Amino acid sequence: MTPNTIAEHFDTTRQAVSKHLKILTECELVKQEQRGREIYYLLEIEKMKEIDKWLEQYRRIWESRYAQLDQLLATIKKK
Repeated sequence: MTPNTIAEHFDTTRQAVSKHLKILTECELVKQEQRGREIYYLLEIEKMKEIDKWLEQYRRIWESRYAQLDQLLATIKKK
């Protein structure tokens, strides 16, 4: 998608979208592709999968902690 097309999907300015795209490009989460006068941004799926895999370890930890918190709150509520 072009920056303008992306910006249409968000309640923010074109400039803000461009700043986000710049950061995402620097992080290699999206790549730029020049097509004529337009710049298109493409999502790097493999990089996103890598991040998701890394986050999964923390997701499991937090889900476990939230489950413990739910149990504690249920116990307190019974009293």
